[in-house]
Amino acid sequence: QSLYKKPFVESFEETPLLVAVLTYMGYGILTIFGYLRDFLRHWGIERCHVAREREEQKDFVPLYQDFENFYTRNLYMRIRDNWNRPICSVPGAKMDLVERVSHDYNWTFKHTGKVVKDVINMGSYNYLGFAENTGACADAAVEATHKYGVGVGSTRCEMGNLDIHEEMEQLVARFLGVESSMAFGMGFATNSMNIPALTGKGCLILSDELNHASLVLGARLSGSTIRVFKHNNMQSLEKLLRDAIVHGQPRTHRPWKKILIVVEGIYSMEGSIVRLPEIIALKKRYKAYLYLDEAHSIGALGPNGRGVVDYFGLDPKDVDIMMGTFTKSFGAAGGYIGGKKELIDYLRRHSHSALYATSMSSPVVQQIITSMRIIMGEDGTTLGRCQIITQLSENTTYFRRKLHEMGFIIYGNDDSPVVPLMLYMPAKIGAFGREMLKRNIGTVVVGFPATPIIESRARFCVSAAHTREMLDTVSHPTSCLKQSFVEHFEVPLFPSLEKPALAISQSMESEKRSGGR
Repeated sequence: QSLYKKPFVESFEETPLLVAVLTYMGYGILTIFGYLRDFLRHWGIERCHVAREREEQKDFVPLYQDFENFYTRNLYMRIRDNWNRPICSVPGAKMDLVERVSHDYNWTFKHTGKVVKDVINMGSYNYLGFAENTGACADAAVEATHKYGVGVGSTRCEMGNLDIHEEMEQLVARFLGVESSMAFGMGFATNSMNIPALTGKGCLILSDELNHASLVLGARLSGSTIRVFKHNNMQSLEKLLRDAIVHGQPRTHRPWKKILIVVEGIYSMEGSIVRLPEIIALKKRYKAYLYLDEAHSIGALGPNGRGVVDYFGLDPKDVDIMMGTFTKSFGAAGGYIGGKKELIDYLRRHSHSALYATSMSSPVVQQIITSMRIIMGEDGTTLGRCQIITQLSENTTYFRRKLHEMGFIIYGNDDSPVVPLMLYMPAKIGAFGREMLKRNIGTVVVGFPATPIIESRARFCVSAAHTREMLDTVSHPTSCLKQSFVEHFEVPLFPSLEKPALAISQSMESEKRSGGR
């Protein structure tokens, strides 16, 4: 009997051999020229802009690892203008960018004083379109600011516990369908500071290989033993679970105190959705705990916008620790953890983020409350479930279908609003980002080390705030860029998806169990 109520389809097309070879050659050429430029800098022929040890400290242990900065000096700097672009408006469906120029090959930038208006925003995690300065959320945040001020100036356990903090946590628990919840001022710290409170020495953490840096940091800070399983590969996870139970801890072979499986709802660099039904089945079979990070999936998935648990129609009680952030679908800041009351009470006493971090700002809390009520339909309108969530789903399906029809290689699940479009070659990373901006489209381009070296990509984040015309505008210049890049580089930038031997399609209707990618 299948664990899935509907088809689960994800595609990860293999990198064509010719593209892989040419990509490695491109990095090889950049590396050779990098060493040549480092040689010129060493002899003072070319100016070196990076931080270096002072001459009087040459006998010290090096503070800067020179070789580790090689990539930054010679590869990243060439395309640095694609990142850290200053925004001077609300990061909604459209945004305004501060124009900047560089006269020293991207080592420094100067603002020209001009503003690039109405750039289509395909890079922000504004999945439900709540990142606005007008409307019900903004009005409620302004009222909260007048009533409470902006700063709280204390921790929750001292003088920083406001009544709206309590109201928000009760609302989050009801939204998730769990007994209790607690909120934190920073999403990254929600993971990195709470995992060490849940596990420690003698515990085992089984982590997906594509987990976010906050999860990785939290696991390392905990002092637990960490073992990594292949992304969404249930055979790999089950093998680790079996070995952990059979062999126990290293040397002593004592049973592990806890076994914690750590996964994400949507993987933000792959556009992949976790195989949650299978993971819950394994968790129950081997008596492990499950930590689910729904930073990108809460609000963005499911018929009610309640994340990946809602998407698969599962019981929230089957997930031991439900974590998520308010920074994306809710247009606010911070994170939360939901679960049993005993779990939350324990974290209130033992979590560093709860004990030592300043409370969440009141307008941020009010933004979360108002947006969550809209999603739940408790604002007296049909804006949430019937309009925003449906609009995001339709936009995601439409945009992915358009890119597929044009022959692009895109990664991930058909229902994921994160859409990675493969670029592969290092020269195309910068070229794609610059050419899209020329056409008033803001995109995020990603390369090594954030991705494997031959899997550079552009990542689009679809929002409910995007209109069909905006999505058509984005896909049209993308298609034009594809043709111009193919002519310029004389090699397919995006090989056609019509090669069935290269396409890996996964459907749970025809599989009892999956081996992952």
